[in-house]
Amino acid sequence: MDVITSMQEQLDSWQKWLSEHADIDTMVKLALLLVAAWLANFVVKKILMRGAMTVLSYTPAGKDRQLFERNIIARLANVVPALVISYGISSVPNLPEELTIVISNVCNAFVVLTIGRAMSGALTVVNTLYERQPDAHEKPIKGYIQVVKIAIYAVATILIVAALIDRSPIILLSGLGAMAAVLMLVFQDTLLSLVASVQITSNDIIRVGDWVEMPNLNVDGDVTDIALHTVKVQNWDKTISTIPTKRFISDPFKNWRGMQESGGRRIKRSLMLDQNSVHFLSQDEQKRLHRFRLLKDYLNNKQQEIDDWNQKLKDEGKEPVNTRRISNIGTFRAYVLQYLKNHPRIHQEMTMMVRQLNPTADGLPLEVYCFTATTEWVEYEGIQSDIFDHLISILPEFGLRVFQHPSGVDMREMVTEIKQNRHIDT
Repeated sequence: MDVITSMQEQLDSWQKWLSEHADIDTMVKLALLLVAAWLANFVVKKILMRGAMTVLSYTPAGKDRQLFERNIIARLANVVPALVISYGISSVPNLPEELTIVISNVCNAFVVLTIGRAMSGALTVVNTLYERQPDAHEKPIKGYIQVVKIAIYAVATILIVAALIDRSPIILLSGLGAMAAVLMLVFQDTLLSLVASVQITSNDIIRVGDWVEMPNLNVDGDVTDIALHTVKVQNWDKTISTIPTKRFISDPFKNWRGMQESGGRRIKRSLMLDQNSVHFLSQDEQKRLHRFRLLKDYLNNKQQEIDDWNQKLKDEGKEPVNTRRISNIGTFRAYVLQYLKNHPRIHQEMTMMVRQLNPTADGLPLEVYCFTATTEWVEYEGIQSDIFDHLISILPEFGLRVFQHPSGVDMREMVTEIKQNRHIDT
């Protein structure tokens, strides 16, 4: 008891001495307040927060370093020393009342800002966890998350201003009615982007991973991110295009998702045939084409059909001009169709045809229209090239030629042939 009494007397003497020295009393208690704030910060961050981190490390979420990088808990920990200073500054004697109010208001504003940033980080974590879901790309929520963040920062801004000027936030809110028109202009792009994001999500217009093409913006590639204001597209040349979200509502674009989900990619390419090489097949040519396994049934059935037709002509059928005959281009068209039907990399359940288009000055277009059994770009190009490699190579067997404009080599050969003929004539 004597020790306690002695300590109490010592404290009383110190307080009496400090009361006689106001400046020193203020500095000492201000230092004690700062020490208390530092101790609160130390206890929260070094002990409580570290303990919480240790406990969380044993959970699946705690092992995810990406979530810890958001520093949500660390930001909330900053609230404690700010509250200590805010409520303790009034206990420091001899400070001007205005200074006390300013320090308290600044601490309160800092608390609001810290909580707002922590809530923003928490929303980012929510979006990160959602994007890990298998079907998250079908219904992205990043745009909605950004809208909520904007609302949080707007409310935080009002509360911070109210705290700094030491006024009720209701007073500030009452003045927003007069500023509605100004806010509509300031947040015009945000509102339009919000409406566009809702339409994109509800109508399933685009998803992350979709291949989109917007020729007017020179965009052609995969969607990598859908946000409130912008959509990022990685073009095939590996450049990144950033398009305002509202442009996907107002501007025309092509989404190749349907092709990717169908499992087949269209081949639509024409062979330009020299029309001078088109003719009826002779008996020898028909006999030679019977060697083709893909043409046996066609030639037999076609010949039977033509023979039946020609027999109905009776005496008129004696003139070849009145009869039907097998042409090399029709036979080639049948061969190409059978070739596609027997190709292992062509989708047999989708549209398949070989047709003639209108003749042009560049030849007679023979169009191949079918779908590959894959949508992978490199494989698709390889299959398409293999098909046309074969068709161009097999053309001479049908007596057909590919049309092309004369090249420099053709002109030189023609000039050489003319000179040789003149030399022979002389």
